[in-house]
Amino acid sequence: MGIHMMLASVIAMATRVVPFSSLPLSETKPFVAKSGDNFVMHTTPINPDWIISGDPQARTGEHSRSNDDAAYTAIWDCTAGEFRWYFYWDETVMIIEGGVHIVAEDGTERTLKAGDVAFFAAGTWASWRVDNYVRKVAFLRKPFPKPVALAYRLRSLLRGEAPKSGIAA
Repeated sequence: MGIHMMLASVIAMATRVVPFSSLPLSETKPFVAKSGDNFVMHTTPINPDWIISGDPQARTGEHSRSNDDAAYTAIWDCTAGEFRWYFYWDETVMIIEGGVHIVAEDGTERTLKAGDVAFFAAGTWASWRVDNYVRKVAFLRKPFPKPVALAYRLRSLLRGEAPKSGIAA
C-alpha cells in the first residue's frame, strides 16, 4: 500500500509540474468530423467463444483517437445473432440504427433502439441479442489505474476543485 501512495504522490506532483501538452505524444487533428455514412468499415470478428447463437458479423470504422490513445470513437455495426461481450474499456454507446437487447452482468435487461444511450463499465460482461441489425457510435475510454485515479482525485482536492458533473463542468 505504501508503494502505491508514493507512486500516486509522484504522479500527482508530476501533473502539476509537467504540462501534458509538452509530452511527446502522437499527433491527432484538433477537430474531426465525418458523415455517419462515410466510414471505412473493417470486419471485426466476434470471439467465437462468445457467440451464443446465430452468425453475427461485426464491423468497425474508426472516427478519432485522443493524443494519448486513452480515448477512441468509432462506428460499430453488427448483423443478427446473440453473443456475450467483454468491455475492456469504459464504453458509452449511442444506437443510431436498429436495436439490441442487452442483459448486463447484474441481470439488468434493456432493449436499446435508435437514439438510446448506454454506458458499460470496463471489466464487465453483457449479453447482446441483435434481432436484425444494430449500428452504434461507441465512445471508449481507458480507465486510469487505481493509483493514478487516486492521484488525480487528490490533485483536484488539493486545488480546491469540487467534484464535477454535467457537460460544462
